[in-house]
Amino acid sequence: MTIRKNFNFDDTVAEHLEEIAKVEGKTQTQIVQEMTEERYRKIRIKEKLEILDEIQDSFHGLLTNVDAKAARIEHAMEKYGK
Repeated sequence: MTIRKNFNFDDTVAEHLEEIAKVEGKTQTQIVQEMTEERYRKIRIKEKLEILDEIQDSFHGLLTNVDAKAARIEHAMEKYGK
């Protein structure tokens, strides 16, 4: 299912969108969809990390001596680079 949306962009942003679409060989709609999904993924990851921090803080020191936050940061650095 698709839903039609209308957006108003200032001239500069509209030109940038058009150029990005042209360079990538995609429609402007595809570019906006991809950027929206990427931004949404980042927001969801941030929310999940905040929840994990809350969980970790509530159990700090009860189950292990391992610093879960430091371990998670180390894992993210290894996986996504420095």
